[in-house]
Amino acid sequence: MTTEMKNKKEIRRQKIKMRIRKRISGTDERPRLSVFRSNKQIYAQVIDDLKGNTLVAASSMEKEISEQKLPKTDIAKMVGAALAKKAIAAGIESVVFDRNGYLYHGRVKALAEGAREAGLKF
Repeated sequence: MTTEMKNKKEIRRQKIKMRIRKRISGTDERPRLSVFRSNKQIYAQVIDDLKGNTLVAASSMEKEISEQKLPKTDIAKMVGAALAKKAIAAGIESVVFDRNGYLYHGRVKALAEGAREAGLKF
């Protein structure tokens, strides 16, 4: 893939991300669950945008998740479940989902479903 094509893809995702972020914002009652997906890893954070703080975070780099040799969608589901457990322990039950410009498909969808199954509401 040429760098020109990669830049076009990244610019397109950034435009989509800005369109989403115009409407979505995290508050004390409903913080924002933001997802970042790289080629190998997936990261998720629960963010309070009013204060600018990350309240809870989880990623596929965590020891208990990274030790497992599973497909990336299964790992994403585990990351969502781990994030939901941490959030519920921190007193967060409901969030606003921010897909960060990615399509709601594949690993992003698996992470969201894992978080829902573990008890997070969005």
